[in-house]
Amino acid sequence: MDTTILFYGLLLVVAFLYASVGHGGASGYLALMAIFGMAPDVMKPTALLLNLFVSLTAFIQYYRGGHFKWSIFWPLALASVPFAYLGGLVTIDAIIYKKLLGFLLLLPVARFLFFRNTEVNELKPVKPFLSAGMGAGIGWLSGLIGIGGGIILSPILLLLKWTTQKQTAAISALFIFVNSVAGLMGQVSKGIKFTPDMVGWVAVAFAGGLAGAYFGALKFNQNILKYSLAIVLAVASYKLIFTTA
Repeated sequence: MDTTILFYGLLLVVAFLYASVGHGGASGYLALMAIFGMAPDVMKPTALLLNLFVSLTAFIQYYRGGHFKWSIFWPLALASVPFAYLGGLVTIDAIIYKKLLGFLLLLPVARFLFFRNTEVNELKPVKPFLSAGMGAGIGWLSGLIGIGGGIILSPILLLLKWTTQKQTAAISALFIFVNSVAGLMGQVSKGIKFTPDMVGWVAVAFAGGLAGAYFGALKFNQNILKYSLAIVLAVASYKLIFTTA
């Protein structure tokens, strides 16, 4: 099979799976691009650009479902956006970048395997200062690696019992979007260039994200999709951490 066709097919699947659980998919896109041998200076802006379309689509669907909470979102976003921009200005060694990405991929693996049915009978009140601190740290790391931060934010929200599963997905989707914008702005200020191939990648990711967000927010049980995505990300994580390819 032609590698280009294979890449597009996998990109469609990744966008669908991530959007179905309320994520933009940057970590999945980065893993996919790393496996196909793309350089970090191409990977970061590309993943953030793809994130914009998929995460916004996911947010709209979850917002329509009545799951979004502004009171929880705004302290996180207010702190994360400037730090995501600053993180986007930083360039790190390609080998270190891939190792760090590999470890970060373990977060969504844990999220999909161990936080499948983390629903609580009584939600706990949000602590604004803790929320702002979390937003700043996640924002900086998001800009540095080229992710939206949802894979880090989601398990924390669930562990703190601030949100339900659906609320977590809705808040994470918009959080990913604003961080991706800020991180991409940081990348653009460094003079990065977008390639013509990105137009096709965005179209494919948008199609997959649109379908995934619709079915994830309104239709089916997500456990089988989460298991599948966790396995794929675990393999990608192993490749990035333990190989030099």
